[in-house]
Parts: sequence; C-alpha cells; structure tokens
Amino acid sequence: MIRKILFQIGIIGFMLIAAANAGYAQTFPDVENGSKLNEELTVLSDFGGITITPGEPFRVDDAITRYEAAELIVRVLQIDPEVSAIPTYEDIAGDDPRMPIVAAITELGIMTGYEGKFNPDAKLTRAQAVKIVVHAYELTGQSATSYADISKNHSAYSAIQALVANQIIIPAKNEKFNPNEMMKRGNFASYVARIIEPSLRPTEPEQQVFASCAKETGKKRYVVDVAVTNLWNKSNQARAVDHLSTTNPVELQKWISSLSLSQKKWLVGRTDTQALYGDEVSLLETKGKWQRVAAKDQYVPYLKAGYPGWVPQSHIAATNKNYDDCAIAIITSQKAHLLEEDAKTKFLQISYATILPVIDEDAKYYYVDTPSDGMKLLKKSDAKSYSTYSKIPKPSASTIVKEAKRYLDLPYLWAGTSSWGYDCSGILYAVFRTHGIMIPRDSFYQATGGKAVAKKDLKPGDLVFFAYNGGKGKVYHVGLYVGDGKMLHAPHYASKVKIESMNNGVYKKNYSGARRYL
Repeated sequence: MIRKILFQIGIIGFMLIAAANAGYAQTFPDVENGSKLNEELTVLSDFGGITITPGEPFRVDDAITRYEAAELIVRVLQIDPEVSAIPTYEDIAGDDPRMPIVAAITELGIMTGYEGKFNPDAKLTRAQAVKIVVHAYELTGQSATSYADISKNHSAYSAIQALVANQIIIPAKNEKFNPNEMMKRGNFASYVARIIEPSLRPTEPEQQVFASCAKETGKKRYVVDVAVTNLWNKSNQARAVDHLSTTNPVELQKWISSLSLSQKKWLVGRTDTQALYGDEVSLLETKGKWQRVAAKDQYVPYLKAGYPGWVPQSHIAATNKNYDDCAIAIITSQKAHLLEEDAKTKFLQISYATILPVIDEDAKYYYVDTPSDGMKLLKKSDAKSYSTYSKIPKPSASTIVKEAKRYLDLPYLWAGTSSWGYDCSGILYAVFRTHGIMIPRDSFYQATGGKAVAKKDLKPGDLVFFAYNGGKGKVYHVGLYVGDGKMLHAPHYASKVKIESMNNGVYKKNYSGARRYL
C-alpha cells in the first residue's frame, strides 16, 4: 500500500517543480519569506499536508503532538481518512473529529496506540518522531557519518541513519541530535517536505560546526581512569582482599564492605591517599603492572609534582587532549552516575568532588569528557559547572559545615578522599576542593596553611589540629570546628564520621592549634 502511495506522489511531482519555478510566497507570519522552511511549507501545502490561513502562525518552535504528526503524514500521503476502519481507543471517541486521521494512521501501521490509548496530545521526542517519519516513508540506508550523541545501540540509530543516508539531514562534525528533546513542528515539517521533494534536501550541514573546547596537543597527559584509585606507598602491595580496588573498573563499595576491622587497620601506613576519576597525575616510574604517580592537586612540600604513590597501571590513561578552554563540572551530590548517550544506560558511578571537563550542555545534562571513553552525560542535578576552577565563589563557613555534615556516619577509611570513605583530613580536603579551595591533603600540612587562629577566637569552619606530646609534637589529626566546643571529624579505622567535643580526654590534651582557610 505504501508503495502505491509513493507512486502517486511521484506522478504529481510536477507540482513541486512548478512551485520551484514560480518562487515561494510567504506562508506563515512566523516563517521568514525566502527561507528554506518557507519553501518546505509551500511544498507541504501543495500536497495538502498543511493549510495556510492568512495571519495564522505555523508555530514553528512548538513541540509536535502525536496527532499533529499523524495528520501531516496522512494528508501528505493523500490518504482518504474517511474509508479507514475505526479502531478502539479509550481516549478517542468514534465520533471525535480527529478519529478519521487516527484511524488512517493506525490502519497504515505507521502509528499505533499503547495500552488501549492513542495519546493524541502527547508530544513527540526527536527520537520518536524520526522513527515515525522513517517508517511512514519506508526510508532505509546507512551512512558513515552520525551524530555525536547517537550510539549504535540507540533506539533511533537506524532511523537517523536512514535520514542521513537519504540526505534529509546532514550532521556537522561533533553535532548532537538531542534525541530526548521535543521535536519542533518546523523540524518535523522540514523532514517530511525533504522526503517527498528531493530538491529541498541539504547538501551540507545546516548547523554551525560545533567547535569542541578540547584541543589535541603534542603533549601527553596522564589522568586517573577509575572512579577512585588508592595510592600505595609500595608497588604490588595490595592483598587478595583488595582485588576489587585494583581492577578497572574498581568496585569501591564492595571492597570496603568486604573488609573486616583488622583488614581496614592493615591499610594504615600502606595506602597514603586516593585520587579521583579524571584527576591529573604525573608519571614518575613504572614497575611491572604498577606505576608510581603524583596527584597534581594534592600538595606536599617535598615533591613539586604532587602527592606520590603507586597505582595499578590500568588505573591511568594517557591523553593528548588539553581542556584549558573548557568549563568544569564538580560533582556536588554524594555520588553520581555518568550516563551513556541514550541518557539511560549507566556508565560509571563517581564520587563527590570529582572534577571533569564540560564539552557542552543542554537543559538537563552536562556533556563531560572522560579519560578514555569519550563523552558521557552528567545530570545537572548532580553537579555545578564553572568556567574555570578559580571562578568558584568563595563559600561561607556555614556552607562548609553543612556540606561536611552530609557525611555523618560514613565509615572511616584510611587514606580516603572519596565519598565511599574518608579519613580525617580527606573529608576536609574533599569539601574544600568542591568549593574552590585546594587545601593540602594531609593534616600535618593542612596545619601549616591558611591563617592561624587562637582557640578563643575559633569560628565554625575553622580546622582544629591535634599533635603528639601534648600538642607539641607532630600533628596527627584534624577536625572541622562546628561551634560550641565541638568538631566534626573522622577519628579512626573503627569509627565513623561524627561530631563530638574537642575539649575532653585526648583531644583536650593534644590540641595544638587551628587554621582558617575561609
């Protein structure tokens, strides 16, 4: 039946040629005279697909509904809707004026209902709309080019490929199709017009080429390629029980949950810190399947490159990309999932305080680049974006305290800097990092930065320190002052993040001073 309809379309193709020779009068007040869309709507009008009413807009930017799409297709195919069998839909009565169109599109098998309803007023996403129009006109074909956000396993991949292969649309380099956005009436009309009149089909991309902020350079950089990597003080030191933390991908929650208290205690003095997904590191040494790296953003006075440690070689990716011209996204939720381009498939769960380059964004997602797996989607509700790290506004003390309190009752993890587990200085490093302040990683270095504060002048948000030998020796612990003589801290391997008095017992005895970074 469709083939007969297409044959009829070919017979009356001379109408289109005549229209092209005669020029195109303005069709709608919201469509520019002489524009490509104006030509396309004129063609649709000649086919009876649309009706031009003087002074009435086409509503180009409105989302198209299921009924509007059905009506355009049925009218353009020149189907007599009055002869189709009346289907039974709960939401469309038999005498509804829209029923003939619904009956025709249903009989053609181009659009059908769902769970007994046709949903005529439901708006179509771009992915849904292209699948309908490709089905209606039996388009097929494959193309070597595609859209940056359409993977081969996307439900609309074949339909979009058919449109590209038939030159209905032509993707620019790195252009996104935005399959989950609503299909505009103007775009849907353009696709239909180009299918029935080949002379309207574009010969080059119609959108401005998307220029990625990421630049390929001749300089190789090294970045963390797992959600979290432990930096060990010796290579190949991990035990069998640590396997989940040394694979790629890592399984941090399973690893931590599997550790007994004695196994957690064993980590003390063997792991020194952690680095998060996308963190830049310097490559210092390679030994077998292990590499000694330095975490660039974690300050230590004895090594300019950053905090050193050994990590599995599979945890580090090399890249030639430079992101200096890109905005950044900082994870502000406790954990977040990066998503595949279909916005449904989970790619990787990452930690609070993770920082990734933003390549682009839309209303719901940041499009972030990953160390070795290309662009992924990040929900805007899970992160905040800034043009550069230095543009993050200075936080208030109450913000820092409130953020740290989100991790109350989180089990302690020696050397932890991720939201799967923190140590005493790691939680403060993460909270301050998320708010634009890179304090040193370890407590004894944190005690040398910021501004010294007398105990009587303490304010919430200050860092309070404790040292051996009655507070006169080496600093070994840090807490976040929250007021009323209390601090938030992660005490030890057998404890959790908690709030308690700093003026009792060993804390009163070993208090050594305070620093203010705000």
